[in-house]
Amino acid sequence: MKECAFANKLVERKSEPTERTGQYYSVEFSINAHCVPYQFRIWNIASMPMCVLVKEDSHILPLLKAGDTLNLKYYSPGSPHSTEYLKTAIRGITKDNHGRFKNHYLVGLEILET
Repeated sequence: MKECAFANKLVERKSEPTERTGQYYSVEFSINAHCVPYQFRIWNIASMPMCVLVKEDSHILPLLKAGDTLNLKYYSPGSPHSTEYLKTAIRGITKDNHGRFKNHYLVGLEILET
């Protein structure tokens, strides 16, 4: 998280892309073999430590369910060819009706194995 000095106080910015300990910057969802893969940037938001933003009209949204476990493809910074498949649980799906992510859903993720 970045910190900004304002009037001699530190203010945390809560909606920055996560560094996930520097390992991953984006994740790819391929729900089934016939589905076009969707790639999302990974975010760190106060209510969900690791999540992706999905537009409310995205075709993938109805295919995602809280509690599902998927094998997702994670991309590391640096080389675009540096990827890793990890077993991941969807921890929650929350609509953001206000603010910066209006008309998007926050999909919380948790990597179950590394």
